[in-house]
Amino acid sequence: MEALERVVKPKTKRAKRFLEKKEPKLKENTKNAMLIKGGNANLTVTEVLKDIYAVKKPFAVLYKKKNITRPFEDQTSLEFFSKKSDCSLFLFGSHNKKRPNNLIIGRMFDYHVLDMIELGIENFVSLKDVKNSKCPEGTKPMLIFAGDVFDVNEEYRRLKSLLIDFFRGPSVPSIRLAGLEYVLHFTAVDGKIYMRSYKVLLKKSGCKIPRIELEEMGPSLDLVMRRTHLASDDLYKLSLKQPKALKPKKKKNISHDVFGTTYGRIHMQKQDLSKLQTRKMKGLKKRAAEKSAEDGGVSPKKSKSA
Repeated sequence: MEALERVVKPKTKRAKRFLEKKEPKLKENTKNAMLIKGGNANLTVTEVLKDIYAVKKPFAVLYKKKNITRPFEDQTSLEFFSKKSDCSLFLFGSHNKKRPNNLIIGRMFDYHVLDMIELGIENFVSLKDVKNSKCPEGTKPMLIFAGDVFDVNEEYRRLKSLLIDFFRGPSVPSIRLAGLEYVLHFTAVDGKIYMRSYKVLLKKSGCKIPRIELEEMGPSLDLVMRRTHLASDDLYKLSLKQPKALKPKKKKNISHDVFGTTYGRIHMQKQDLSKLQTRKMKGLKKRAAEKSAEDGGVSPKKSKSA
């Protein structure tokens, strides 16, 4: 039995908190990413990993030592690091003559590799090369995808899902306008993927709505897709399955239209409208003949008082 698979009883409160954090939950934690440098990574790949780590902080772990592994041939080392650091996303950088400036982005399901896509770096501009102001650490980015191929091609569609998973950050209950200051733009055209980073500047416009300007802040990457390792449809569907406790319970006799308006259906017993109480008016009063006809005969005469 492996050391990470056996049952370990915590001896300290810190270890207990760590194990509780790793336990399965209805609402899972924010996904962490591990950035791993291959055994023959060059300066460009190292700088890319550092810049992606700066963008992902504090939900990332950067391994500074080189790790000699080939994810497309052997995935055991990635699964080991995933269990060790409790990370479900990974970015592996390497460089060789056949595949120069290579990046492999992927995600895990149950500590096993689910999807894995290999990307080649053709052009790179780092954070320090752009002298503009930067966004603070931990800023949640706005993700924009341009290009029909992201919706048409299955590999690009899975890459879009993977990039959203990688850069989305924590789930927030509300949004503040001043907090929308970081944009990640992905464009797919002519077989290439262009990644650009912008800082949102809110300028005065003379009215309540500010004028928006985008200022490039880095990193910028020109990528090309190489090899892919995609999960089967059944496994991918299983990874998207949600627990029953999170699914909203259906309420009877309540429906919604396309505009979000709520409609309710009320069930009532059949009413006798003849007994309905209406407004009392002299014109609606029944005459004596009508009352006697309803009673089924002549009304009895009143006895004279003595």
